[in-house]
Amino acid sequence: MTHIEPIAAPRAIAVDGDLGQLPNTLDLFFERLAPAAHSQWAWDHYKETVVGLACEFGLDRFIEIGGGRDPLFTPEEIASAAVRFTINDISPDELRFAPAAFDKACFDVAGAGDELAEFTGRFDLVFSRMVFEHVKDAQQAWTNTHRLLVPGGVAIAFIPTLYAIPYLVNLAIPEAVSRRIVRLLYAHRTDDEDPKFPAHYDWCYGDGRRLAPRLAAIGFREVKVIPFWHHEYFQSIPVVRQIDNLLNRVAAGRDWRWLTSYAYIVARK
Repeated sequence: MTHIEPIAAPRAIAVDGDLGQLPNTLDLFFERLAPAAHSQWAWDHYKETVVGLACEFGLDRFIEIGGGRDPLFTPEEIASAAVRFTINDISPDELRFAPAAFDKACFDVAGAGDELAEFTGRFDLVFSRMVFEHVKDAQQAWTNTHRLLVPGGVAIAFIPTLYAIPYLVNLAIPEAVSRRIVRLLYAHRTDDEDPKFPAHYDWCYGDGRRLAPRLAAIGFREVKVIPFWHHEYFQSIPVVRQIDNLLNRVAAGRDWRWLTSYAYIVARK
């Protein structure tokens, strides 16, 4: 597991202070990063990936969407880097749990947009973890994300993806039943420690061919989808676990993007 402690300060912008003129591309960045196909890599290296994007593209005004009580970075990490960090959440209650050292922004990333007016064009890096699957209107959420960014800014969303079996089950059964199952399998998933929120999985795909045209239509000039396979939802269920692990190994080996478990969705304005 890679630890970024503390995070490195983003490098200076080299071309007249204009993010839009930087020659770097998302393709080149991820080619050098060389992500593994297993989802454990995605979890272990997400912070490193966010920091790497900041350094690569000279980004120093961060906002974490849905960061609430559990932001990606600690106050100590942010204090050591030359960045401005804002935590967003739809819930003021969740934001009350956030570190006092961070700026706060309470709004719905998939909302109508009026509440975003004061934040329009304020950030050059927008990121989230396990948030966009909970929005009902992903098109509006990504449109608002585009609004938050300056030209040349980058957005990255770490999401679970269809059509992994656990998420299909989550979609098919009532939320009350789903909540009980999650609490049965994971003792820490309580309202006080790690609440479960309803998931909709709108635009949650690991196939860039499905997402790139939609994000380009919003106005993003570069889109990169990094697919990952495997999950841990069946780890306590013998036989099912073995079958699902085999299915995921085959899917990863054959690059079946329709059967990914997670993805990084990365878009540059």
